[in-house]
Amino acid sequence: MKPIITLAGLVLAVASAFAQAEPIVIKFSHVVAEDTPKGKGALLFKRLAEERLPGQVSVEVYPNSSLYGDADELEALREDKVQLLAPSLAKFEQYTKQVQVFDLPFLFDDIDAVNRFQKRAKGRQLLRSMEAHNITGLAYWHNGMKQLSATRPLRIPGDARGLDFRIQPSAVLQAQFDALGAGARKLPFAEVYGALKSGTVQGAENPWSNIYSKKMHTVQPYITETNHGVLDYMVVTNTRFWMGMPHKVRFELEAILDEVSYTVNKEAEQLNQADRERIRQAGTTQIIALTDEERQAWREQMRPVWRQFEPAIGADVIKAAEAVNRKSR
Repeated sequence: MKPIITLAGLVLAVASAFAQAEPIVIKFSHVVAEDTPKGKGALLFKRLAEERLPGQVSVEVYPNSSLYGDADELEALREDKVQLLAPSLAKFEQYTKQVQVFDLPFLFDDIDAVNRFQKRAKGRQLLRSMEAHNITGLAYWHNGMKQLSATRPLRIPGDARGLDFRIQPSAVLQAQFDALGAGARKLPFAEVYGALKSGTVQGAENPWSNIYSKKMHTVQPYITETNHGVLDYMVVTNTRFWMGMPHKVRFELEAILDEVSYTVNKEAEQLNQADRERIRQAGTTQIIALTDEERQAWREQMRPVWRQFEPAIGADVIKAAEAVNRKSR
């Protein structure tokens, strides 16, 4: 006589199989040191995930490009060789042009405006803009707002004319300096200090923490506090992997990421402000603060750049980003 398999018995068998299964392994690869806000965020995610989902999830963190580097990490993610990354937003240009909104110069007033945009519908929508490429965004992590450093003081847009600035590979950043009548050279971050010291380029754009950590303030006599753009990361995962996890596990991991993101972003802002003060105290460079009228002049100079990239980014996205600013126009 054949045994009768009931629905209840099948459910119990499946549940038992899940209970005995190996934990889900999540490889989190990044390209920076463990003592940076991003590096600390990856370790905090590992600790909280393994504490709150014991036996269900195992997180392996690979810092300093020890698993994958800038050039190959996104392809490795798409192939599910790694499950979490946190690349800078500029790295996603080949998968979606919409994230170029964060490079648009003088669009956001400050980091608080960036936070508001990222939490609202359009900002959240951008996290899902690459799912056709098997990439899902989970969170935004800050590095900081960018400042302009140069060999001469920059108060009005015309002051930058004729200078060469280092940029990341980005069509928007190229257009930004074109609009100023300035040159732009694409250089790896590791080469920026040497290029500034030798005069190969005369200026750069970086958050305070990058300027201080790489000692750029010692070879740049002027830094204008422009806050003209944001250097951010997006925590991304392999879409099929993430959606294939049990719902309860995925829900808990997303809640943990929200918690970690708050901590990372708070620490990044504190670090930037502390490094700004260290630069001021060093006395090697003059920090120039723009008046509201001066900053508005820069913004008006940059509006043609917004219009240039509007077809690719979307007028609705740019409008939503501009709407989060609280200062009067």
